[in-house]
Amino acid sequence: MSWFERMSGLEIAYFIIACIGTVLLLVQIVMMIIGADGDADLDTDTDGDGALDSHTDTGISLFTMKGLTAFFAIGGWTGVVLLSYGIKAAISVSVSVAAGLVAYVVVWLILRAVLKLQEDGTQDYGTAVGKTATVYVGIPPKRSGRGKITLTLQGRYTEADAVTDEEEKIPVDETVEIVETAGDFFVVKRKSNNG
Repeated sequence: MSWFERMSGLEIAYFIIACIGTVLLLVQIVMMIIGADGDADLDTDTDGDGALDSHTDTGISLFTMKGLTAFFAIGGWTGVVLLSYGIKAAISVSVSVAAGLVAYVVVWLILRAVLKLQEDGTQDYGTAVGKTATVYVGIPPKRSGRGKITLTLQGRYTEADAVTDEEEKIPVDETVEIVETAGDFFVVKRKSNNG
C-alpha cells in the first residue's frame, strides 16, 4: 500500500473515480451478457396524478448510465496515467475530461448504431391498402360477419380478418383488393370489380 500513500490528493481522486467507473462498467457489461438491461430509464409524472407517464429515454438518450460510467472510467484512468508521468494538474484535468467526453460520445454513437440494427417486429396494416389478397375463409356480405384473407405483408405471410361492403358473399380462393384498414381487420372488395 505504499504506492497509494505516495499518491497526491488529485491522484487519489482520479483513482477512486476510475475504480468506481470501471466497476460499474463491468457490472453493466455482465448485465448485458446475461440479458438484463444495464441502462436506467428515468420515468416522470408530467400531469401530477401520481402515475408515471413517460420515459425520458426514448430510443437512445444522450444521457445514459453506460455513457456516464465510460466517462468516469476513461477520464479517471487517463488522469491517473498523466499524473504518474508528472504532467501538471491543470493539463491532466483538461485531458482527462476530454478523454472522458470522447469515451462518452463513442459509447453513445455505438449504442445508436446498435439500436438502428434492431427491427420492429410489428406489422403495419396501413401498408396493405391497395394490395391483393386471397380469401381463406368466405367473407359475408355487407359487413355482416368476418372472413379471413391471406397475403404477404412486409415480407411475411399474413392471415387476417376481413369484411366487405359488397352485396354478395365473397367465396374462398377469390382474389380481393384491400381498400381500407379498420383496427384489427381489413375491408376488401373483389379484384374483378376494379375494372
